Amino acid sequence: MISKIHKVVNTFHISKLTKLCTIVFISILLLLTYTATSPKGDSHSETDSKRPASTRYEQRVASRDGIGKIYMGREISQVMGHLAAGWLERPEREREELPNKLIEMLKLKKGDVVADIGIGTGYIARRISPKIGNEGIIYGVEIQQEMLDILAKTTKEEGITNIKGVLGTITDPKLPANSVDLAIMVDVYHEFSHPYEMMHNICRAIKIGGRVALIEYRLEDDSVLIKRLHKMSELQVVKEMTPHPLSWIETLDGLPWQHVIIFEKVGEG
Repeated sequence: MISKIHKVVNTFHISKLTKLCTIVFISILLLLTYTATSPKGDSHSETDSKRPASTRYEQRVASRDGIGKIYMGREISQVMGHLAAGWLERPEREREELPNKLIEMLKLKKGDVVADIGIGTGYIARRISPKIGNEGIIYGVEIQQEMLDILAKTTKEEGITNIKGVLGTITDPKLPANSVDLAIMVDVYHEFSHPYEMMHNICRAIKIGGRVALIEYRLEDDSVLIKRLHKMSELQVVKEMTPHPLSWIETLDGLPWQHVIIFEKVGEG
């Protein structure tokens, strides 16, 4: 974020001292804005976990692409059903998302245990499979059995044996505790109808020191031609992770439309 501010400020023809003061001022302003809009309490307190579920969310009239449920100021989007599975395998996705580059960004190694939350047809998981080898495993979590049926058919046809389909619920991925090295969500998190509960249980499944990678279409970029509720800003993602035992590590912006926002599990939730 700071590097982006520095680049913008450098486009103006002003003195070095003025540029430095401007960068510091903008950085402080962004920090204050984030603090003011973040949930009360520190990231790893029990405050939010003890709140009744009814107080975590607001209900409003649903917008065209949303469900009317508000979490931390964001309306949750509608879910893409299994009938739209073909969209996940569209040829244009290679150009729009550079999935192989994404896999390289994740820095996977042989033997890793990966949870692909909202695995869909396995478009990303099939590319992860050779990176972790037969020593590793990918838990492919879905809440739609139809998607898991498609996944099973595809992996069988391609001879992939290290992807295991898991039928989760809207609040729980149903994964073994402290078993996962990396949980990845590719354009999925914004559709969670119970984001707090789902992330709580995802964190439960991750090992201490394990990572969470949220890949979301960039809301900050007007050139990303995706419906607004299916995009998320970096600030909103970080804000929504604060109730959980996660520490932000980095945000990678090397993909055409998406940012890759990575966190590390630093404690028990």
